[in-house]
Parts: sequence; structure tokens; C-alpha cells
Amino acid sequence: MSKIKEYTNGEVTIVWKPEKCIHSGICAKGLPRVFQPMVRPWINIDAAETEALVNQVKACPSGALSYYMNDKTDKTAEILETQVEVLENGPLLIYGTLHITHKDGSKEEKNRTTAFCRCGHSNNKPFCDGSHAKENFKG
Repeated sequence: MSKIKEYTNGEVTIVWKPEKCIHSGICAKGLPRVFQPMVRPWINIDAAETEALVNQVKACPSGALSYYMNDKTDKTAEILETQVEVLENGPLLIYGTLHITHKDGSKEEKNRTTAFCRCGHSNNKPFCDGSHAKENFKG
């Protein structure tokens, strides 16, 4: 069973799915007073305003972090414009709603940000699992 944790400030709730995390550190670099990996609980949601929290969560390359506004009854993710970004020495990030067909024919939908492996070492292909860091991938 997947572990999911939620952190709320009353206005927004941040949802963390640790099994999706590729430990890019983008969250901690962007809002170091909020995202503190060496502290428990590691998300101090009261250390930033809601708008800053939402913007930082949207930058999560793996989709491990997501959010919903507490005052909305529909808590499904919004559909985003598709954008592509190549991270130096890291994954290929696709922002937006994707419909993925796997080699076995199974299908899934991904919203927000999806990190695809570029190094070839991921054990979760086609998705990045952070192996590029252990393998010192350059590209």
C-alpha cells in the first residue's frame, strides 16, 4: 500500500507521495524554510504563504508533491499546458496532462509534472527514479 501524507495550512493542502520522489531537491532549494528533508515532519507548511507553496509544489519534477485548495469541492488536478524541460544531468520533465501507453499496452494518465529517465538506469522506466545521481549521469 502506498504511503501518502498531507500537510495543510487551512487554505491549501500539500499531498506528498514518497514513493514517487526522485530527491531532486528542487522543493528544498526553492523554499528551504518549508521543505526540510532532515527534520520531521519535513514539511513546515506554515513557513510560507499559500501562493509560494502552490508555485513550489508545481515545480516538483516527479509529481511526488501535489496540492489542492481546501475550499474547492473538486480536488482533481487542473489540466496544464504541456511544456518540456531537459534538466542538466537529470531527467526530461514534461509539464501538463499526459496520456501514456506503456510497452505492455497498459495506459495511464499523468497530471502536473512527469519526470522521464534520460540516463537509462531507472528501475521504473520510462519514469525517472533518481538513478542518474548515483550513476553520475552527464547530459
